[in-house]
Amino acid sequence: MASNYVLPETYKDSTPAKPLDKKLLNKMVWRSLQLQACFNYERMQSAGWLWSILPGLEAIHTNKDDLAASMTHNMDFLNTHPYLVTFVMGIVLSLEQNKAPIQTIRSVRISVAAPLGGIGDALFWYTFMPIVAGVTAGLAQDGNVLGPILYFILAFGVQMALRFALMYWSYGMGAAAINSLTKNAHEFTHAASMMGIFVVGALIYNMGTGTALGMVFTNGDLTTDVQGQLNTILPGIIPLALTLMCYYLLAKKGWTPIKCILLLLVIGIVGCIFGIWAGSYTALFPVPWHA
Repeated sequence: MASNYVLPETYKDSTPAKPLDKKLLNKMVWRSLQLQACFNYERMQSAGWLWSILPGLEAIHTNKDDLAASMTHNMDFLNTHPYLVTFVMGIVLSLEQNKAPIQTIRSVRISVAAPLGGIGDALFWYTFMPIVAGVTAGLAQDGNVLGPILYFILAFGVQMALRFALMYWSYGMGAAAINSLTKNAHEFTHAASMMGIFVVGALIYNMGTGTALGMVFTNGDLTTDVQGQLNTILPGIIPLALTLMCYYLLAKKGWTPIKCILLLLVIGIVGCIFGIWAGSYTALFPVPWHA
């Protein structure tokens, strides 16, 4: 049923509220972990956003009508990076505290939240997390229990430290924090993306060295190791080729990651059946190239 509620342009009580204390700010930081708990494709993270910021809004707006208006416009569409969301929260809380015009708060929230999604992706999903996962996965594969423990400490610890720091910084600076963040945002994001590409390239080689051909051709006294020949051209060419294949299917053909995983699984099984891949196994259908 459609609502007849009309969002006002300003709050009824225009008197600035008292600053929020650290206990309340900390509470909202912890709540921000549930930003995507009610994620949906209509308003994205808005429900989690309102849940996270609600304690601050309740402390700021003692007038019930103002609180209703604030809760209503804070349910607008929102999509940002979960690790950086407290930066947006701090700015919005500062504007709410000073009883800025509602449309101003809405505009600032959207204009800050959206770019942080791209910045956060470049910093964390494409750079930090692959580095941490690559290092700790190697430890785990070697049977070192520090692998998963270190991953949790780094992945969770860094994001929590960032959430708290950004909340205090942006809330203290208010709208002025926007200029500080966006001043060199393009250069910073580009540098992080380039670093992420180098890291992913290194991970492809280090984690994919076990993917090699076991095809050896013998003609009299002449023996040709296909993988050895490929290594003289470009070491790690097989994992690189498989990675580029998946990139092409994902970016150009619209495949889903699940389809790529299934394709790699089929390639691996079929290759083992015919003895194409190197490894300590017996091919079900021995062929001339199986050593």
